[in-house]
Amino acid sequence: MTSPQHSAVAAPPSGAAAGGQPAIRFAGVHKTYLAHGDEVPAVKRLDLAIAQGEFFSLLGPSGCGKTTTMRMIAGFEEPTAGKVFLDGEDVTGVAPNKRDVNMVFQSYALFPHLNTFQNVAFGLERKKVGKDEIRRRVAEILEIVSLTGMERRAPREMSGGQQQRVALARALVNRPRALLLDEPLGALDLKLRQQMQVELKRIQREVGITFIYVTHDQGEALTMSDRIAVMNAGAIEQLGTPREIYERPASRFVAGFIGTSNIVDGHVERAENGLALLSYTEQDRVVVPCGSAVRAGDKIEVSVRPEKIDLHRALPPATSTGGSVLSGVVNEVVYHGTSTNYTVATAAGADFTVFDQNASNAEDLADRGDRVYLTWAPQHSYMIGV
Repeated sequence: MTSPQHSAVAAPPSGAAAGGQPAIRFAGVHKTYLAHGDEVPAVKRLDLAIAQGEFFSLLGPSGCGKTTTMRMIAGFEEPTAGKVFLDGEDVTGVAPNKRDVNMVFQSYALFPHLNTFQNVAFGLERKKVGKDEIRRRVAEILEIVSLTGMERRAPREMSGGQQQRVALARALVNRPRALLLDEPLGALDLKLRQQMQVELKRIQREVGITFIYVTHDQGEALTMSDRIAVMNAGAIEQLGTPREIYERPASRFVAGFIGTSNIVDGHVERAENGLALLSYTEQDRVVVPCGSAVRAGDKIEVSVRPEKIDLHRALPPATSTGGSVLSGVVNEVVYHGTSTNYTVATAAGADFTVFDQNASNAEDLADRGDRVYLTWAPQHSYMIGV
């Protein structure tokens, strides 16, 4: 591990840090493209501030505007309207090579004829940094990315994960103000991708640089991010911490895109003591926390995550009071090792997914066609968009 006085990456500028200046800020940014003579919006009136040293993810499906947003930070795209700021400086219209940011792509783009040391040192040599300084800085960053001892290896002699680390080291050794990562783990297999998620977060913590991460994989974003912007159709649907976005989705889109969510709607039968009751039959109901604005007769949508639900073969006696209970019939059973996943057609008219943790003595598993009962506590229900 490198000592603080020999950090391979510079700390944020003292003025910016002291004044709380965002590392990156979008002010009213709008981006449109021309397609067959028509203007197509890619990013819509984006106002966003990303903090110094933050691991920030832009998450969403293909075509949602996340890559365009990143490319506007890098300078590869210019806003149609609005401004982009880097450490308080307006960089709108500034050429990419004049912006103090680096980018890592899914393809890594390593020089195949250069070894690890030469790949990492390439940018420093172009800047005519002294040879001793180059050796020191390359050695420090290779230690941070766990590649010490691999200086002489060519890219073809390294695994995909090792090549990814070389690409990171090459970008970080130049001490950028921000590092932009465009789906950099997409080419790796699942197990290696999961390992690299943990490594990326560790590296980001050690170097202290602002990371902007673009991905369509919600698992990656939840694992690594300090905050996530969930994008849809060029706009941010929700901005928050991983826990906030997962536990309290702001819209049906976010609830469905982040993990698996069960969504049911209905009319409020009554609302009192901070809880709203939706009834479907004499015994089938959903109970959800609500605010004072919710009234009897209102139609609302409720979300509950599959792991929050308990599945029973018989109706538990305690369900006469308290939380939600829905009866239903099992349509599908999928064994996943640590859990068994059920799809249940419920009395509320919606199919529910349930993740049932497998115990060592789990013998009483439900099967297709079985009648079951789903229960969960009121605090595990959440009203969408309210």
